Amino acid sequence: MKKYTDTGKKDTRSGFGEGLYEAAAKNPDIVAMTADLAGSVKMDKFSRDFPERFFQCGIAEANMIGAAAGIAITGKTVFAASFAEFVTGRVYDQIRQEVAYGHTNVKIAASHAGITLGEDGATHQTMEDIALMRALPGMTVINPCDFNQTKAATIAAAEYDGPVYLRFGRPSVPNFTPADQKFEIGKAIIMNEGTDVTLIATGHMVWEAIKAAEILESEGISAEVIDIATIKPIDRKAVTESAAKTRAVVCAEEHNMAGGLGELVAGILAEECPVHMEFINGQDRFGQSGTPAELMSAYGLDAEHIAAAARKATGKK
Repeated sequence: MKKYTDTGKKDTRSGFGEGLYEAAAKNPDIVAMTADLAGSVKMDKFSRDFPERFFQCGIAEANMIGAAAGIAITGKTVFAASFAEFVTGRVYDQIRQEVAYGHTNVKIAASHAGITLGEDGATHQTMEDIALMRALPGMTVINPCDFNQTKAATIAAAEYDGPVYLRFGRPSVPNFTPADQKFEIGKAIIMNEGTDVTLIATGHMVWEAIKAAEILESEGISAEVIDIATIKPIDRKAVTESAAKTRAVVCAEEHNMAGGLGELVAGILAEECPVHMEFINGQDRFGQSGTPAELMSAYGLDAEHIAAAARKATGKK
């Protein structure tokens, strides 16, 4: 079993900022916009060095998305960034009509996603955004797991022609994927191979799945860990091949049960490879105020809960 090392905790929003800057330094057609949150979404460096390509839209997310679509029609690649709750739920109509239906080259950059936003509480913690974005035809949905992968995913999104929803977060989390990785949209990453159970995870839950696999290994259970950084289009081949091998699957995500990764994987396996599944998610609940660690534990989004679900899944094979 491969061992992963936390090389130093970093926030994934900073990975976005670094990736955006690197892509923009090479491509003069990249434009960045934000809704009064340049510092929070780490666009400071971009705004400083490329001021003619940066637009501060104020607290007017709907207007920002409309403007982003209009600029994209002129041939630009536009990153429109805000908090995940405000850049999805508040402006869903604009995203549907002007980005998805119009198939414009707009990248919706969503920071502060999930309950790991922490103390800001339920009004700011979106646990429904992946479901909203997944439902839109032609929308690519990416949820990277750490700083390095977020940086690589941002660069890949900049090179991709079409609408992208890029989800990342505020807290500092383990940084454990390669710094020089090349991100391939639509490709799952096999973090560890195993034979007894498949742990499928996305975003912050990938590290928890890796730690859960270590717990299970000490108990004689061989866990395969798959990082689904691209939720749409999902790597169906990686999912079905692993499920066919282990015959037991646990899906872990920092998102509500409805419309998330778990339901997507369950649908694929129902069609192609029915196996026993267990689900680690936020269930049907809003968030609440607390530290990220407190909330992850309270909602069962940690390695211990994933390991417990894996034991249950393997016992029902």
